[in-house]
Amino acid sequence: MHLLDLYAPSLHGRRDHAALEVADAHGALQRLTFGDLDARSDALAAGLRHRGLDRGDRLAVCLPNRLEVIDLWLAAMKLGLIVVPINVLYRGHEIGHIVGDAGPRAVVTTADRASDFGSTDVWDVEELAHAAARPTAAGVRPALGAESPAALMYTSGTTGAAKGAVLTHGNFVANARALLAAWEITAADRYLAALPLFHVHGLGNGLQCWLASGCHMRLVDRFDHTQAQGWFTAYRPTLFFGVPTMYVRLLETDAASARAIGAAARLFVSGSAPLPPAVLEAFHARFGHVILERYGMTETLMNVSNPLHGERRPGTVGLPLPGVEVEIRSASDGDATAVADGVAGELYVRGANVCAGYWQRPDATAAAFRDGWFRTGDLGVRAPDGYITLQGRRSDLIISGGFNIYPREIEELLAALPGVREAAVMGVPDATRGEVPVAYVVSDDRRDEGTFAAALDTALRARIASFKVPRAFVRVPQLPRTALGKVQKHLLPPWRP
Repeated sequence: MHLLDLYAPSLHGRRDHAALEVADAHGALQRLTFGDLDARSDALAAGLRHRGLDRGDRLAVCLPNRLEVIDLWLAAMKLGLIVVPINVLYRGHEIGHIVGDAGPRAVVTTADRASDFGSTDVWDVEELAHAAARPTAAGVRPALGAESPAALMYTSGTTGAAKGAVLTHGNFVANARALLAAWEITAADRYLAALPLFHVHGLGNGLQCWLASGCHMRLVDRFDHTQAQGWFTAYRPTLFFGVPTMYVRLLETDAASARAIGAAARLFVSGSAPLPPAVLEAFHARFGHVILERYGMTETLMNVSNPLHGERRPGTVGLPLPGVEVEIRSASDGDATAVADGVAGELYVRGANVCAGYWQRPDATAAAFRDGWFRTGDLGVRAPDGYITLQGRRSDLIISGGFNIYPREIEELLAALPGVREAAVMGVPDATRGEVPVAYVVSDDRRDEGTFAAALDTALRARIASFKVPRAFVRVPQLPRTALGKVQKHLLPPWRP
């Protein structure tokens, strides 16, 4: 089964039903039916075909949430293209690697971002939007199967080198079906979409569940805590997917509005980073809902979820989803034996949700799989009744506000700057974002600490996304190392804001 089969009951069976509302460039709400979306994507698919795109070609998309992202996704699925979403916060260093690795035929973005993509063919989203608005008969659609690639979602490992996880039609279909069953999502739901569609959380969960269920969606360009209360009050969603940072901000809602929002809602889901139990408890008290926490990753989409009906246990991610197998095995190198309940180990996952491997990286693919199971790199422990609690990662990955930050990337950039001899980056707890990066720098620069830190901050902001820039730059005389030269980050002095 491929994604067009999954979408058919909505795009064709509910053609005249309201599907989406989204603000245009002037702030006015556009309202579209599923039939409108089907027609728009047919027209855009014809336009992309006219530009020379064919099955298997990669099409990169670097856009904030807007109607055209949905048009492009549907058109790509109709042509058998492979979508390469790019985080809109990324800059030259990050973009260059993804574009160089994926080799897209073109990048769709806004006119002001064209210069960020070098010699790559850049298509202005506004021009494509005009094409989508012109009715065009549907063309011949390629024969697709569950194994056909649908997207390259870029993630990284401990080396910091971004890898493209090949997510197939079957991966997205299996994930959507599992979530619709586990969370009982139906056409009666109203989904407020504030997660970025360039991220697997918004694209793989939110967008797919909407199209698969035929429910109604309100799409906003980004989460803005100053507007969130107004969105909830006006739209009255039954369903909301968020990251912990969003829920921290929603706790600022006044008590009366929170009660009204909670009364209209059916389900709040959190993922992409650990949800502090204190936030879960405060949200329950204020909104009358226990947030449902779940666990997934770019390469596997969703794996585990607290139950819709039953105990949503604070601090845990719940039980394996339908069709997903999870084993906890020894985290020792070379030992893949299963551990007993109550013993921490590495999570291994198997199911139709698991990616086909990494784009053009047979070495990384081979390392990620063991006897048919995917090694997540996440550590966890299973209780006797099956609930799984995560305990961090084998690597030193930092998750800040739902975004992954890989220290090696930042360390390499810092080491290339004048006055920096070496650097180590690690995550420190943050009440709002979960974690934030802090850099420890060995330097021969004689400027005062404030001036030097400001220079490093400015240099990094020109090269990487703002959420990756360290919250602080701490000078140290040397980095603690083992006898073999490995940096011992746990021995670095604690940082306090």
